[in-house]
Amino acid sequence: MKKLFLSVLMLSALTACKKETATTITATADNTAVTKASPTQNPAASLQEMTAAKVSELVKPKQNDTVYVTNFFATWCGPCMMEIPHFKEKMQELKGQPVKFTFVSLDNKADWPDAVKNFAEEENLTQNIVLLDASQLAPDYFTQNFQTWDGGSIPFTLITKGDQRKETVGSMTRETLDAQMNSFLATSR
Repeated sequence: MKKLFLSVLMLSALTACKKETATTITATADNTAVTKASPTQNPAASLQEMTAAKVSELVKPKQNDTVYVTNFFATWCGPCMMEIPHFKEKMQELKGQPVKFTFVSLDNKADWPDAVKNFAEEENLTQNIVLLDASQLAPDYFTQNFQTWDGGSIPFTLITKGDQRKETVGSMTRETLDAQMNSFLATSR
């Protein structure tokens, strides 16, 4: 009941926002599609805004050798902020390897230009953070895209590689992240 209440509260708080974006899809060297949202009037212009449909595409399995780490967070979430340094360390450690980290901000749209933009710049994560207007999510969004996450709590991390998939609801310790990443990277060797 608490999760349902928090989900309704979060969605209600965001319903007054109107999203305006245009998207561009480009191919990368490994032939995966990269979607970039071009904000039409986004005050957090250095960050990408994605529609729910584009985030759904982001979390779908891709048949290549890349490990995709997608973390859903908010700047006001203490457990989210506690685990971000673990992800940053892992990003640095795996630099140059086929691993892509994406952080999906579920912050209120009103917080994008200040809290999220400042956080992204301070943590040097501007290129890794995408913005999702949670008020635009359909009630069945979570059940259509995730096996264990109902959207009622964050942080949430999805790690995929091909058909291999691991979902973690709640904060990840450094040890948990290491173990999960090692299991995905072991299948590459």
